[in-house]
Amino acid sequence: MTTDLKKHKLGWIGIGRMGFPMAARLLKKGADVAVYNRTRAKAEPLAADGARIVDSPAALADRDIVFTMVSASQDLLEVVTGPSGLLSRSGRVPHIIVDCSTVSQEASAKARAAAAQAGCALLAAPVSGNGKVVKAGRLSLVVSGSRAAFDEALPYLEALGEGVSYVGEGDLSRTVKICHNVFLGVIAQSLAEITVLAEKAGVPRHAFLDFINKSVLGSTFTRYKTPAFVNLDFAPTFTPVLLRKDLDLGLAAARSLEVPMPLAAAVREIVQGLIGNGYVDCDFAALLELAAKAAHLPLRPENVPVSDGLEVRK
Repeated sequence: MTTDLKKHKLGWIGIGRMGFPMAARLLKKGADVAVYNRTRAKAEPLAADGARIVDSPAALADRDIVFTMVSASQDLLEVVTGPSGLLSRSGRVPHIIVDCSTVSQEASAKARAAAAQAGCALLAAPVSGNGKVVKAGRLSLVVSGSRAAFDEALPYLEALGEGVSYVGEGDLSRTVKICHNVFLGVIAQSLAEITVLAEKAGVPRHAFLDFINKSVLGSTFTRYKTPAFVNLDFAPTFTPVLLRKDLDLGLAAARSLEVPMPLAAAVREIVQGLIGNGYVDCDFAALLELAAKAAHLPLRPENVPVSDGLEVRK
């Protein structure tokens, strides 16, 4: 049975590396979407897919469900509670706000409280994946908040990818996403170290990673990072600066809950070193180069065609 994605009028705030393909996916599946981005020109290409481009978050207040995908905690508060935010028009607010950003629990709680006071539900729905994962239909989302709001928004959440997990009330999904991204950093650093070890022993990177990807340790993540590791293509999907932000959030949560995280703490300092060496606007897969430099191993692109494992799903 085909889900009717025109039942609700949708809004979308934030057209970056993730927001653009996510909004485009909803549009291509037939949803009615109006879009705001701070830099309007970045949103205008979506008009070709049927989006209506607006000039402020407040202009989306008459939408039923509004998605937000912004870079930082303060950005979320600005687009929700700011002078031209979603909640700035007296007596007119969306029924549901779905925030897909990775922000602090404190910022999320402030936005949630303001939304509740205005008569609007807020779902925290951070995602796992990057722009290529979105385009392949492989995005996963973890959601917390009102169960009734979740059930209402579920068809649109499911349209964004292949997996939606509801974990409870409040901001529990923020904790899940931060734990996920801490794990991501630790895995990436470990993968970089063992790849350097194998290559310095004489094993080509593409051959080593082919084995890893076919083993019990292979995963969607190791497969879609394989082209970057093999051919040294560090075009950004998730930058070291953003990874450092998430590691900081995870370590702050660990301190508050008295949970020792020695591996995560070590990786945080390695990522800081990556940034200090000038790796800022690249992909965090550049951890491979930092590990290679520490091992006095010159790296060269292998120029071998390898799959990223992201077969496109409708």
